[in-house]
Amino acid sequence: RWFARNLSSFAFPPQALRKTGLLTSDPRLRDCVQQMRQHSRDSVGPVMMDKKLFRRCVANNIMLLTKAFKKKFIIPNFDEFTQQINRMYDSAQQQEGGQVADYIPQLAKFSADLWGVSLCTIDGQRYSVGDTKVPFCLQSCVKPLEYAIAVHELGSEHVHHFVGKEPSGFKFNKLSLNEEDKPHNPMVNAGAIVISSLIKVKPYGSSFVKTMAGAEYVGFSNATFQSERETGDRNYAIGYYLKEKKCFPDNADMTAALDFYFQLCSIEVTCESGSVMAATLANGGICPITDERVLSAEAVRNTLSLMHSCGMYDFSGQFAFHVGLPAKSGVSGAVLLVVPNVMGMMCWSPSLDRLGNSVRGIHFCQNKLVVKLMFAAYSGDTSSLRRFALSAMNMEQRDYDSRTALHVAAAEGHVEAVIFLTEICKVNPHMKDRWGNTPLDDAMQFGHDVVVSVLQEYQRAFADADSPCDAEEQKTTLDTLKSIV
Repeated sequence: RWFARNLSSFAFPPQALRKTGLLTSDPRLRDCVQQMRQHSRDSVGPVMMDKKLFRRCVANNIMLLTKAFKKKFIIPNFDEFTQQINRMYDSAQQQEGGQVADYIPQLAKFSADLWGVSLCTIDGQRYSVGDTKVPFCLQSCVKPLEYAIAVHELGSEHVHHFVGKEPSGFKFNKLSLNEEDKPHNPMVNAGAIVISSLIKVKPYGSSFVKTMAGAEYVGFSNATFQSERETGDRNYAIGYYLKEKKCFPDNADMTAALDFYFQLCSIEVTCESGSVMAATLANGGICPITDERVLSAEAVRNTLSLMHSCGMYDFSGQFAFHVGLPAKSGVSGAVLLVVPNVMGMMCWSPSLDRLGNSVRGIHFCQNKLVVKLMFAAYSGDTSSLRRFALSAMNMEQRDYDSRTALHVAAAEGHVEAVIFLTEICKVNPHMKDRWGNTPLDDAMQFGHDVVVSVLQEYQRAFADADSPCDAEEQKTTLDTLKSIV
């Protein structure tokens, strides 16, 4: 009823759909879009619909479209969110340095200037910026996917009979095993090679990855595969070491396992298809654009845990500390990032730092904390703000317009969020954004009278903010909050 009442004379432009995060290419909207296009071809001039025609077109997608236009998706203000993504993208693009991997010609041919970011939420909201349609090989980004397939098919207990689950503390391609003579985890080369020997039906891997990507682009670079075989001395050495230590299952063919591992590393994706794969992990194993269950809950849970602790080479600990999200990088310059129960992202830029991670990808991911803080303030999500405060996050962090969370909450009129940021977090109310506005200025500009009163009273109390007891007072307040939680 809501849909018919509000959109009965609606000319269904793709721009309106894109503002919600949905694309006309979304498989769930195929029926609706085809009917719209058919009526467009049959009409002269703009396509305006009566209620009957409109209902017929959207009948199969009424729940999805209602959810979209009533802003009930996981990211309700998607247009605002993508503007933040654009600013983060631009900031990361300025990062220079690093070197493109050149141990095989297929990697060395990519320009260091290429840079793309795509995201897909658990509701299927999509956004891409930059070079997001350029195919590249997954390389080590395939390791969590391979592990997830193995656990999905064989179960966690069977898989971890052969592979450990702890960070190694060594380089990803080191000839090293744990105390039980197992590879330390599935994210190092030794672990990935052993898992390749567990997956029985070899062509299955590529088709499984395509299902995770919602049937979007998944290719194969035979040239990369051949080069990996020809230059894979270290991996062959690891293979023979694993064979000597009897790490493979009975009757496993080490050479076949290595070949399959090289094939998986040579699977091609784009940022766009990679983001859907990441979103499938974020969505508990269900592909968000097809609603098909691809992975078991157990496989997803274990995969995300290992990505969080072991996914970023020798930078894994730093990344877990500063970003706190499951991720996996590869020498092609890809970073597969998962925000559980929210979205998946694929960042790609071939220029690598000394640890083998994308320079721009790392910079982009580390900025996400600021966006999460700002988005919580924008939505009035006091629970998230409380969580950030309890994790000792700096609640006065600024975005690219020099706005704090207090600016955003005040501008949106979220009284509870403003009270939390002022009374509990003691955020400085006098900080100015790049336009010279304080949070009080924003509240007055947008006519939020209650917020104005709260901020005016807080500003008067904040006049004594430089007194020595303030820091201790804030610590006591947060300690009280922790005890309540």
